[in-house]
Amino acid sequence: MTSHVVDKLRSVAGRYDELVRLVGDPAVQADPPTYRKHAKALADLEPLVECLREVEKVDRELADAREVARSADAAMRTLAEEEIAGLERRLADLDRTARVLLVPTDPNDERNIVLEIRAGTGGDEAALFASDLFRMYSRFAERQGWKVDVLSSHETGTGGLKECVATVEGKGVYRRFKFESGVHRVQRVPATEASGRIHTSTATVAVLPEAEEVDVQIDPKDLRIDTFCASGPGGQSVNTTYSAVRITHLPTGVVVSQQDEKSQIKNRQKAMKVLRSRLYEMELRKQQDAIARERRGQVGSGDRSEKIRTYNFKENRITDHRANITIHQLQDALDGDLDDLISQLQTRTDAEKLKAATETEAVQAT
Repeated sequence: MTSHVVDKLRSVAGRYDELVRLVGDPAVQADPPTYRKHAKALADLEPLVECLREVEKVDRELADAREVARSADAAMRTLAEEEIAGLERRLADLDRTARVLLVPTDPNDERNIVLEIRAGTGGDEAALFASDLFRMYSRFAERQGWKVDVLSSHETGTGGLKECVATVEGKGVYRRFKFESGVHRVQRVPATEASGRIHTSTATVAVLPEAEEVDVQIDPKDLRIDTFCASGPGGQSVNTTYSAVRITHLPTGVVVSQQDEKSQIKNRQKAMKVLRSRLYEMELRKQQDAIARERRGQVGSGDRSEKIRTYNFKENRITDHRANITIHQLQDALDGDLDDLISQLQTRTDAEKLKAATETEAVQAT
């Protein structure tokens, strides 16, 4: 194991000891948000500290075995050399483990998300595909035990979705959903196509890490809030009461409308939740763009203009174009079985990050 990796592990161990002291501090324990923050950081660092302890243990055993190999008789030297070989293999394994653990994790991984799905090119067929995607993600969330709450939706007369905005809440939601942002393309024969000709349609998916008020400071003076009568089904109270809310963030021009609730207050709360998440994502994109300009090995930008995936019904195929992954269980995926596809994307992303970190380490060592 390189001294560079060991030094990093020891630096982590120092931070770990500091966090142990902080979570034991009565003043910190009396402040629940601060306590939770430190306790989470402590749990995140524990695997690295355990790895360091194992490295130090193997190093001691290796030193002892080498001492035996230098001073013992021939029979003992043979046994010691076999032990040395095994311990060196163990150190190599620990080195690989440490490098993976040291790859920075996405700080948003444990957040809930705001999921936005919109029909793209393709008319009614695109809206039907958008509806299929929302059903797929809802089924996937159900399999994980997550909660889906629809904030707003605009249905078409054919049963499709022109647009749908929902929150998904649960443990590690963003970690599993973040690969879904982008343009999704479907190739299939629409039910209305008499000649059996395959149509190509698209829908866009946006996955926004849900932002808390502490993440995004919004000055009330920067907001223009308009109220209006909601449209669509819902009875007289919906269409005659100024319950719908449109919030415009003046510095950025971001506009969010919400009308699904009969209460103006509830619509405003939901609209602010979406607005915070959109502004938070905009700030994240600025940071990611800056990193992309400076760092080689940048993992995919996640630009929504990219066509990320194709769903081909005739071939029972889903192809993810970012990692050249193809699976032939289309219907299973549409029923929410996305674990294999997402796991492959996660593995690819981790490998890209590890490669970039290794290249950076090699440059620093020269």
